[in-house]
Amino acid sequence: MFERRLYFHLDWALLVAILLLCGLGVAMIYSTTYDITREVAGPQVKTQLYALVLGLVALAICLSIDYRVLADHSLLLYASLALALVYVLFFGDVRGGSRRWIGLGGFNLQPSEFARIGVAIVLAAFFAENRRGARTMGDLALSGALAVVPLVLIAREPDLGTAATLVPVWFGIAFLAGLRLRLVATLVLVGALAAPIAWTYALEDYQRSRLSTFLDPQEDARGAGYQQIQARITVGSGGLTGKGFMQGTQGQYKFLPVAHNDFIFSVLAEELGFMGVLVALGLYLFVIVRSFEAARLAKDRLGAYLVVGLVSGFAFQVIYNITMSAGLAPVKGLTLPLMSYGGSSLIATLAGFGLILNVRMRRFTN
Repeated sequence: MFERRLYFHLDWALLVAILLLCGLGVAMIYSTTYDITREVAGPQVKTQLYALVLGLVALAICLSIDYRVLADHSLLLYASLALALVYVLFFGDVRGGSRRWIGLGGFNLQPSEFARIGVAIVLAAFFAENRRGARTMGDLALSGALAVVPLVLIAREPDLGTAATLVPVWFGIAFLAGLRLRLVATLVLVGALAAPIAWTYALEDYQRSRLSTFLDPQEDARGAGYQQIQARITVGSGGLTGKGFMQGTQGQYKFLPVAHNDFIFSVLAEELGFMGVLVALGLYLFVIVRSFEAARLAKDRLGAYLVVGLVSGFAFQVIYNITMSAGLAPVKGLTLPLMSYGGSSLIATLAGFGLILNVRMRRFTN
C-alpha cells in the first residue's frame, strides 16, 4: 500500500498536465452542449464532472497499490474483464445498434474501456515472468491470444474502434520485450493478405461505407460522408486564434454530430484556433513523452512493460482521433482520451495513468 515517503517521488508535472487536459475537455463539453435558448449547459457537463471525480479516485487507488501486487493477480483481473465483456454481449444495454454498456443505477459502465488496462497488466506479467522475451513464435502466439480474446469480444459488440486500441498495447509491450522486426514484417504481410477477406466477411456494411466515403466524402455528402466533411469545415473555420469560447457555430448549432464526444478536438480548433490546437497538442505530447520516461526509469521489466503498453494504447487513440477530426482518417467511434465526453473512458484513462505514476513513483523501492 501507499507509503508516505513515496509522496516525494510522485510526478506532479505529469499529473498537472493530465488535469489541464481534463479541464480543457470539460470546458469544450460545456460549450458544445450549451443550450442558447434556455441558457444552460447540457447534462453531459455534470456527468463528466462526476466521472472526473470517480476517475481521480481510481487514479489514487491504482497509485496506492503496488503495481507488482496487481501483476501477481493479473490472471484474475483478466478473467474478470473477460467475464464482464461476455456479460455485455448477452445482457448489456443496447444503444445505437451496439451493446456496450452495463446499467448500474444512474451510471452506465462500459467494460471495453478498461480492456487496455487488463490486457496491459496481463501481458506485462507474462513477458516479465522469468525474464521471458518475445523472441519465439510460441511466446508471440500466447501473448497474442491474450490480446485477441477481449479484442474479439469487443468487436462483437460491435465496437471496432475500441477493439483496435488493444493492438498497439500488445505491439508496444512485445516490441520492448524483444519482438524481432522480421516477425513484424511477417505479421504485416499476413495482415495485408487477409485484408480482402476481412473486407468481405469481417466488416459490417456501415464499416465498409465509412472506409469508402473516407476516400471520397462527397460521394455521400449527406450520409456517411457528412461527419467527415463537417469535421474539416469545423477545424478549418477556427483560423489562427479561433472564434472564441462558446462562439463557434459548427458545434454550437449542431452542424457537427456528436461534437462533445468523437469530435471534441474539432470544436477546440474552431473556438480556440491554431494557437489552442498547439496548446492541446503540446500537453498531449508532454504527457506521452513523460510517460515513456517513466518506462525508462522503471526499476524492473514489469514496470517498463506495463507503462509502454498503457502509453501505446493512449497515444494511438490520441493520434487517431485528432487525424479523424481533421478529416485525415476514416470516421470511427474513438474518443479523444481525457477530453471527450464519456464517463467510462475518462475513469479508465485516469486509472491507467495512476499505474504509470505508480511505476515511476516506486522506482526507488526494494
